[in-house]
Amino acid sequence: MKRRLPFEILFEDDDVIVIDKPAGLLTTNTRLVGRAAREAQPTVENFLNDYVRKGQAKSRKRVYLCHRLDRETSGVMMFAKDERFAEALRARWNELTEKTYVARVEGSLADDGGVFESYLKDDPKTMKVRVVGAQEGGKLARTDWRKIPDAHPTRDTTLVEATLKSGRKNQIRVQFAAAGHPVLGDVKYGGRKADRLYLRAVRLAFTHPFNGKRKEFETDDDR
Repeated sequence: MKRRLPFEILFEDDDVIVIDKPAGLLTTNTRLVGRAAREAQPTVENFLNDYVRKGQAKSRKRVYLCHRLDRETSGVMMFAKDERFAEALRARWNELTEKTYVARVEGSLADDGGVFESYLKDDPKTMKVRVVGAQEGGKLARTDWRKIPDAHPTRDTTLVEATLKSGRKNQIRVQFAAAGHPVLGDVKYGGRKADRLYLRAVRLAFTHPFNGKRKEFETDDDR
């Protein structure tokens, strides 16, 4: 049975499906045992598989993961319809794509903009990503950020736009937390509790890995 999509499709062609992911929805399966359990889990990937199969369970059509958004992060994201396309895009991800987010972070940043550049490493003991030294096996992560106009200013938060120059897990959350300005609602990385995680992907641009055409997709910043 075809399930109703709990999100908006922003764009679709023969190569990709671009959506506006809501907060609280997993991108892909967690480590569930058994194919049936994995395919029954409510994830963006499973919803889109049902969508392209038009409810026909035996159909071989499926979507392919190109990148992820954390469960509590909302906004624009993309899946491929072709495995070859997905593999080519992932192989040159930092070269071919650009992702921009809007975040509300704690405190007042002294500068109007800047660059975070650090090495990040996944810690299996704490289930967190942490900043490490260059010799500790981390992966280089760079984020360009700037303050942006705030329609709902507060004394103790700052609205920023952050553009990823690398695609590391929890990158924006970890780097702002390390700078002493965790994302509002990001309890995992030291932020205070809020009604949600104030982090949203507002723009995704990519160059087609085969024909070189550039495409760009945006959604509102929900600030």
